[in-house]
Amino acid sequence: MKKSTSFSVKERVQSFAPAFNGIKLLFKNEHNAWVHLFFMLAIIVLGTIVQLNSVEWLFIALAVSLVFLYELFNTALEKLADKVEPSFSTIIGAVKDYASAAVLIASALQ
Repeated sequence: MKKSTSFSVKERVQSFAPAFNGIKLLFKNEHNAWVHLFFMLAIIVLGTIVQLNSVEWLFIALAVSLVFLYELFNTALEKLADKVEPSFSTIIGAVKDYASAAVLIASALQ
């Protein structure tokens, strides 16, 4: 996309396309994203049943958002690591394990 000096609503809307593509790719290629989505929906149903208040919903939304953010960062890091070092590397393996651990901890705290 060309750089423009004037504000353009169309260009602002188009600038979201890569982000939406990233979300699409996450759910298309990463099975764990579907697991997170399932539990998010289960939490919404249970929260509705027990009638959570506004503050409780805020904390639920924050926790769910953090899990998806960690999953996105973990996936991005893994894809980049695989591109940079296609063969097995103990250091790359450890980095990927750390990122996966962050997702696991965020999920467990949800």
